[in-house]
Amino acid sequence: MAARAALRRRPPATVPARLRLLRAATVLLTAALAVLLLLAGLAVNGTWDGVADRDAPRTTSAADLSLALDDMDAQAANMLLASGARLRTPYAKAVGFYGDARRDIGHELRTLAVAAQGDRTDEKTVEQLTDDFAEYQELIGRALENDGREGGRAAAVADYRKATDLLRTRLLPGARKLVSSNDAAFEARYTAAHSTLSARLSAVVALGVLLLAVLGALQWYLARRFRRVLNPGVLAATVCALIAVVLGTTMLSASAEHLRGARRDAFDSVVALSRARAVAYDANADESRYLLDPERREQYARSFLAKSQELYGIEGATLSSYDSELAATWQGYRADRDDLRFTGEFRRELDNITFAGERDAAERTVEAYAVYQRDDRRIRALVAAGKERAATEFCMGWEPGTSNAHFGAWMSALDKVTDINRAHFTASVRAGRSTVSGLLPWATGLLLAAAVLTALGLRPRLAEFR
Repeated sequence: MAARAALRRRPPATVPARLRLLRAATVLLTAALAVLLLLAGLAVNGTWDGVADRDAPRTTSAADLSLALDDMDAQAANMLLASGARLRTPYAKAVGFYGDARRDIGHELRTLAVAAQGDRTDEKTVEQLTDDFAEYQELIGRALENDGREGGRAAAVADYRKATDLLRTRLLPGARKLVSSNDAAFEARYTAAHSTLSARLSAVVALGVLLLAVLGALQWYLARRFRRVLNPGVLAATVCALIAVVLGTTMLSASAEHLRGARRDAFDSVVALSRARAVAYDANADESRYLLDPERREQYARSFLAKSQELYGIEGATLSSYDSELAATWQGYRADRDDLRFTGEFRRELDNITFAGERDAAERTVEAYAVYQRDDRRIRALVAAGKERAATEFCMGWEPGTSNAHFGAWMSALDKVTDINRAHFTASVRAGRSTVSGLLPWATGLLLAAAVLTALGLRPRLAEFR
């Protein structure tokens, strides 16, 4: 009987084993959570590197290539027009812009060639674009050479026609294909990264709750077994673990939000506006082509309308009705922003307004576009009245009130909207990187502290059983 009573008074052998088990569980959970956060942070930084250093620049380079091709062709037409009409200032400006566009195209092709390495489809596209661009330059060079010869005007227009056909059937589709493929790569990275962040956030929350539950159970067991209300070491470990979990979840949720802001709020608009700018330059080129090549005037008029519809789509509109319908639909939009009577790249931007000043800038862009559209009708009216020189002077002039001046104002307004979105894209990338670098070291450090504090808090209790 005495021996049985002594056994009952003796602390059960399972007490230190349970303490060691809870300590081991705490250390394993803190280590697992720290590793998970570390891997998540490295992955987020890798995503930002891919987004900011590869995907976005590739997409904008492809869009800039498309724009430069349109601009180069427009300036080639302008040189031929200005030469024929003996317009010195427009000719000099066209020569300068032509050279700028040619240099831009060479730069963008080199950039895209490097970016395409490893992607055989894009590599072939860039190679074909490079070959086609060489052929295009040869045709334009021949057109300008023929235009300098007496009686060579017809041959110059024929050569330019071949060049612009090459541009429209091979160069521009190739450039737009690169825009789409690079933007699709960005979208795929964004979708995968956002999904991974959501999964890791759920895992961090689950591990964090489990860690806090183990620490709570350990505190409860110590209080019950050793008749102490709180163990200071375990309490401090619990506080560290709680803060680490909060910081870890904040890091992942904030990273997901910055990523969404960079892609959806900012870069989606950058892509739409870059496409709009390229289409605008192509439409402007159609006006020059219309004046240069009388045999194709109907074709270029239809092409101008098609591009106008890409920018600001109005169902059933013709060139004669477009201005009035644009004014009516725009007035409807200003009264009710849910008015859906127009579509196109401008609509995409107006439906994705996010940042301060963006809506005003976007609306001023559409209003500047409306002015440019009215200029186009004036050019066609002058041609119809047999005043082709006046139409050419108005189309190519840079004085206030001329078509080029209004086109420049439209592009400046468009650039302001693009710059707002580019700035916020850059800010989102910077904030996303800063979130990881600012919170990850604290979270992992606190988890390490939680493991150490747990061990220190249990050390005196375990010493009692030695």
